[in-house]
Amino acid sequence: MKKILVIGALGQIGSELTAAFNTRYGTGNIIVADINDDTNRLFPNNVFEKIDVTDMATIEQAIVRHGVDTVVNLAAILSATGEKNPDLAWDININGLLNVIRLGIKHRLDRVMVPSSIAVFGPQSVLYNTPQETVLTPNTMYGVTKVVGELLGDYYFKKTGLDFRGIRYPGIISNKTMPGGGTTDYAVEIFYEAVKNNRYTCFLSSESCLPMMYMPDCVRATVALLEADRSRLRHCGNYNVGAMSFTPEVLAGEIKKHLPDFTIDYQPDFRREIARYWPASVDDSAARSDWGWQPEWNIENMVADMLQAVREKCR
Repeated sequence: MKKILVIGALGQIGSELTAAFNTRYGTGNIIVADINDDTNRLFPNNVFEKIDVTDMATIEQAIVRHGVDTVVNLAAILSATGEKNPDLAWDININGLLNVIRLGIKHRLDRVMVPSSIAVFGPQSVLYNTPQETVLTPNTMYGVTKVVGELLGDYYFKKTGLDFRGIRYPGIISNKTMPGGGTTDYAVEIFYEAVKNNRYTCFLSSESCLPMMYMPDCVRATVALLEADRSRLRHCGNYNVGAMSFTPEVLAGEIKKHLPDFTIDYQPDFRREIARYWPASVDDSAARSDWGWQPEWNIENMVADMLQAVREKCR
């Protein structure tokens, strides 16, 4: 890897992954791309390209102009937003993905990384310690697109040799950039409401247990898979990764250890039905054996760190 194009670099994961890439590989080797302008100047020292992932020509121009050999495509419509506009979710998540894959083949890129998600699982999946290989029957358009994405990555790897990689991200918790339209967003919102108002109304039910990961672990996992020796990888775009699992009630209890007066109540909406069929935990033994995955953050140190960071942002 010499030149990495990050599409969707201004989003929740993209903003922190790009910062890590800058530190690891140098800003001159990271091309920042997003459909939105970098108005907050998150990456003033990087080359910026305004890219709509559904416009293959602009992606190709950036690849050729900058001598890109690796593309990390984070552009996606997430679960809750995708249920409101399934056609848009398909267009961005599948047609955009195909653009990246086709260009990866055409320009013989070293590798292409496109994340998957625990949204690939559904009512027929095992919900506890969900295995790497299991029945995939998602209950959202976002999940459908991620299943298709995994299959496309595997297909083109076998047919053309395109080095396609991806992780089934759990819910990602971060404090730098807010998430946008996901079913696990409550696990970020709750910290801001706890610090600002000492209370939170949750859109999931109290017992909705989901796998979660703190952003530093998300970044570490992504970098580790991106850099892994291809010969060690038994899978392409669908590695399970785990770190911690909890319900809103458990997370609220952990926050109360730091903010004793904090309260939570529940007004579940359509996202409860989405979460109902997602795993409570995943079996990530394949990631651990193939490329050494090992989480560093648990709920206790994550909550302490999040509260400190959010307090500083809210001053």
